[in-house]
Amino acid sequence: MANRFAMTFSATAEDIDELGHVNNAVWVRWMERIAVAHWEHDALPDHVAAYAWVVTRHEIDYRSNIREGDMAHAETFIPEKPTGARFNRCTEFRDAAGKLLVASRTTWALLDRASGRLMRVPAEVAAPFLP
Repeated sequence: MANRFAMTFSATAEDIDELGHVNNAVWVRWMERIAVAHWEHDALPDHVAAYAWVVTRHEIDYRSNIREGDMAHAETFIPEKPTGARFNRCTEFRDAAGKLLVASRTTWALLDRASGRLMRVPAEVAAPFLP
């Protein structure tokens, strides 16, 4: 269990927009993929089965880009404890040289799968992800 989690993404032809680089919507999709992978990797199986996360807000800085065949190394981390049902997650994407490409701060809210309602993040659910 860790506060930080990393993945590498490779830009495919489907990820490229008319300007020849990764489309902004693809970066958002990658943000979701790494967040879900981190949750599934470090959360207890009972928590994964009982809860789901939904995005309530994205803040994204697009600083640079990559083209088809290029790789983006992504790292996601939780900067602070949850507040009520909400939990902030930061993600940074860097190119092979370590240059920052995209940085985001996403607010996720915890959903109880059984009731379909948002709920306060229990301390035991947050614990594996805190700094």
